[in-house]
This record gives sequence, C-alpha cells and structure tokens, in this order.
Amino acid sequence: MAHEHEHHHHHEEEESLREPLVKIAAATVFLIAAVLIEKHTAWATWQYLLLYLVPYLIVGWETLKEAGEALVHGEALDENFLMSVATLGALVIGFLPDAATQFPEAVFVMLFFQVGELFEGIAEGRSRRSISHLMEIRPDSASVRRGGELVRVDPDEVAIGESIVIAPGERVPLDGIVEEGTSSLDTVALTGESVPRSVAPGEEILSGCLNLSGVLTVRVMRSESESTASRILELVEHAAGNKSRSEHFITRFARIYTPIVVGLALVLALVPSLITGAWAVWIYRALMFLVVSCPCALVISVPLTFFGGIGGASRRGILFKGASFMDSLSSVRTVVFDKTGTLTEGVFEVTAVHPETLPERELLHLAAHVERFSTHPIAAALRQAYPEEQDDCRVEHVQEWAGKGVIAEVNGHRVAVGNAALMEAEGAASRPCHHEGTIIHLSLDGVYQGHVVISDRVKADAAEAVSALKTLGVRKTVMLTGDQASIAAAVAKQTGVDAFHGGLLPEDKVHEVEALLPEGTLAFVGDGINDAPVLTRADIGIAMGALGSDAAIEAADIVLMDDQPSKVALAVRIARRTLRIARENMWFAIGVKLLVLLLAAFGVATLWMAVFADVGVTVLAVLNAMRALRGAE
Repeated sequence: MAHEHEHHHHHEEEESLREPLVKIAAATVFLIAAVLIEKHTAWATWQYLLLYLVPYLIVGWETLKEAGEALVHGEALDENFLMSVATLGALVIGFLPDAATQFPEAVFVMLFFQVGELFEGIAEGRSRRSISHLMEIRPDSASVRRGGELVRVDPDEVAIGESIVIAPGERVPLDGIVEEGTSSLDTVALTGESVPRSVAPGEEILSGCLNLSGVLTVRVMRSESESTASRILELVEHAAGNKSRSEHFITRFARIYTPIVVGLALVLALVPSLITGAWAVWIYRALMFLVVSCPCALVISVPLTFFGGIGGASRRGILFKGASFMDSLSSVRTVVFDKTGTLTEGVFEVTAVHPETLPERELLHLAAHVERFSTHPIAAALRQAYPEEQDDCRVEHVQEWAGKGVIAEVNGHRVAVGNAALMEAEGAASRPCHHEGTIIHLSLDGVYQGHVVISDRVKADAAEAVSALKTLGVRKTVMLTGDQASIAAAVAKQTGVDAFHGGLLPEDKVHEVEALLPEGTLAFVGDGINDAPVLTRADIGIAMGALGSDAAIEAADIVLMDDQPSKVALAVRIARRTLRIARENMWFAIGVKLLVLLLAAFGVATLWMAVFADVGVTVLAVLNAMRALRGAE
C-alpha cells in the first residue's frame, strides 16, 4: 500500500515538473531559431521583436502575470516584478537611438530565471518528500471487527472502543490497548529507535508503529485525529509555519529592500543619461542593477534550509514545532532536567538487601508476601524481587499503616514491613543504611530482621547526555525533582549535573526555572507527565518520550519521541548546523550580489552575468540548504 502511495506522489511530482520542462525546451528552440534568423536577414527592429516575443512569452508569461497581480494587490515588489521590469526594459532598449538590441538577452534572462525556479521546485519537492516519507506512518485503512467479521475501513471511521485487527507487516492505524496476541513492533518511524519493542495483552500500542511478527487485536482508545501518528504529522506540517527570526528578517528585508533597489535603478537610469545623453547605456546598466538585486536566493534558501532541518530532525525522532525553536535552541545556555522519567527510568527496583539473621531470599519472601495486595510502587518493586509466589504460606490480617508500611500475619507470625517509624512502633530497633534510595525495614515478631533498598535506576545515557551538552558549550545543567534531597544528590552525582534542587512541587519547579531565566536561553527537559507548566515557562520546552502525554505535546516546543536524554544534545547539534547553513546562504547571496551590483554600476558586467549571479547563487544556496535534511553528522 505504502508503495502505491509513494508512487502516486512521484507521479504528481513528475506532472508538476513536466510543464516547466516543456516550456523551457520550447523556448530554447525558438530562441535559437530567432538568433539564426536575425543573423541571416535584414528586417526591421519591430519584426525581430515579434520574433523574440514568442520564446519570451512562452517562458515569461507566468512571471509577468504574477508580477501584474502583485502590483494590482499592492503587495511588496517581489522577484517576479524585478525580472519583468528588467526583461521588458531590455526588449524596449533596442528602440532607443544608437542602442544595440538586447532581445536575445531579455529572453535568456527569463529562460534562466525559469531554470532556477525549476531547480528550486525539485529541491523543495525532495525535502517535502523526505518529510512525507516520515508521513507514511499514517496507514490508509484499518480492519475492524464488526458483527463477527472483519471490515476494511478508513481509520477515521473507527469508533473509540471498537476492536481492530493488525496483521504482521501492517502499520498500526490507531492508538489502543492490545486485547489479544503478542508481537514485536518496529517504532523507528516514531522514535528513530531501531530496537523492536515487544507488546502483550493489556499494553498500550501507538499508531505509526509497524507490527512485525504476530496478529494483534487492539481495542481503539483514541479517534484517528487524536492518534499519535496524526498528531506527529500535524506537528511537522505546522512546524514550517512557525517562522524563525532569520526568516522574519528576510520577509522584512524584501519589503524594504525591493523599493529601494527600484528607486536606485531609476536614479541610475535617469541622472547619468540626462547628463551624458547616453540613454541606452545607462538604462541597460539600471536594468542589470535590477536583475542582480533580486533577492530570490535569500528568499528561497533560508526557509528551505529550516524546512530541511526540521525534516532531517524528525527522521531522528526529534520534532521541532517551528523554525524559531531551532533558532533559540542553537544558542541554549542553561539546560534544566526533571529527574524522574527524564534522567532516571522512573521505575522502582530492589537494588540491595541487607539481612540480619534470616537468609536474603527469606527476607524478600516475607516482604513480598506482606505486600501482596498493596498497589504502592514500592510494593510492586518488592513483589518483582521475589516473583515465585509460594502458596503454602498463610497471609492474614493485613493492615496498611499510611505513611509507615504494612503489618500482616504470615503463618501465624507477625511480620512488619515499612519505614523506621514502623520499626519503632514494633519495638524493633532498625539499623541505618548507607545506601541511597528508599529503605524498607522488616521485623518478625517484633525482632529486627534487616532491610531492603529500593531506588529508581538512572538511565544508561544520562551521564553521557549531560557531558555532551557541556561539550557543546552549555554553561549550566540543573536537575529539579520532587524527591528528597539525599536521593537527588545521589542522582546528581551519577549524572554530573552542575546543580540540583530536591523536594519540589510542580509550582516550585516553575519558580526555580524563573530564577534561572536571566542567565541566558533556558531549555527545560521533562517527560511531560506533570511538567506542562514548566515546559511552557522555559524559553524552550523539550518533552521527551511524551508521545502518550497530550499535555506535554501541547506545552512543549520540541518533542523527543523516545526517552533518551542524549537526544537533547543531538537536537542542539542539528539546530546549530541548520542555522550555520542558513547563515552561509545569507552571506554568500549578499556577497555575490554586492559584487555584481558594483560591476553593473560601472558597466563592467553584462546582463548575462547578472542573471547568472542571480540564478546561480539561488541554485547553489538551494543545494546547500538540502544539506540540512541530513540532520547532524
């Protein structure tokens, strides 16, 4: 299915390229014919004009029409207008006394301008296609179970709560919960992560993933428009709309620049002509001045660079919501991390067992029994540490003591599992522990038996993520957490962040970020569960692995599709590279323009050179912009 889709795109693109190609080819043939006829005949000037008008209008009609429309609507003078004035002027110049005719040049200017436009169209098509390649994550149909049979329907016709069946090799059309079947998913389109993820009944599954091995029945949780794949596509498509400062600069630049250039050209045409009387020479120079001054290289290549950068980043699982965020991220000075789920896995596990008299297994065994029915994450960690539930034990009279722990009878013995306060109440003196994390003590019939340490695991690439940012010149990395200070200190030490603040409520995090804002551009990285207010307050909010969390996707400026903190540094690298390319294009274009403008004013340059400078610079700048698509090396 995807192939047909791709093919269809190609087809449309070929259609759109065919017309300009035919025009360019036809005009070239007529131009050569006209030049040959002019060489071997002696007609009147106006007859040659008619002859050259054929190829001129073939390639130039659209440009003239657009220039006319822009003038009627009173819009800023654009490149179409500059090109039209310059070429019409070149056609008229031959009728001035003692002037050579410039017909071939006028046609050639228009022809070359169209070749440039064609190149630019191809480049834009390519960068759009590489983004739409990412867009193939939205399947065209879904198989729904209705009335005992499978029906193929459009994903937007599936209601929430219906069951869909996904065969191996199919993309997941809608977000949902797996009801039956196990399989592995290729999530590369969403996260840029190549390791397949396995799913089993009861787990959430996101649209846009590719189902690899088994048949899955999935209960739909979100409608088509709310599903992950659609939201990602929307993000990428709107991204180009949020203009960056450099792009705004260009729009403003063109608006002021064009009238100035037209004014200067008029002065250049009139003043020396009135003094010297050499009208043809000065009008010609003024026309060249116009052709050269056309800023299309800038107007086209800078937005295209950002467009490419956003596309290249999205292939790596990094979504920029707009070019302006690329701009600000490239100069980021402070990066603030949330702890749980961002630098750490957000999953509790038993990291150490310190028994007194009982063997280690027995201690865990008792703790797991007592915590059998508790829903607390700590209870879950204890159960996981001793998964082999043995049913020969009688567990009765379970009492949860809020904030202290649980007491129960196991085979008639009173077992207490909890914090130091609970041990004190039991009259069993607990021993302190040097390990960082949550300490769970256990007593048996009022006698202390030892403790278990439970902590949140630091992500494998957390330390690398922090040091990569330092290498990129980020001045300060800070970690904020709601956890107690001792745990925060341990994680800060492991990851190498410059500063940390523990025991914070969500609004405290906002205050901490506000205090850091004056120190330069600040990015906040969170996993988005309760970080929406901070994501909004920071200069740049980066939500990681937040595909499930709507609030985070709304609040963030950049969304990292997987939960690796090291992607933050990659995002900064991509942003810097894109900006560097945009700047190269700006300076290159302005430099070449100024050079040829000087030559034109002194009459050294010819119209051909002027066009070449213009179109050549544009084509080179567009090709340079295409480099942004690759993302960072």
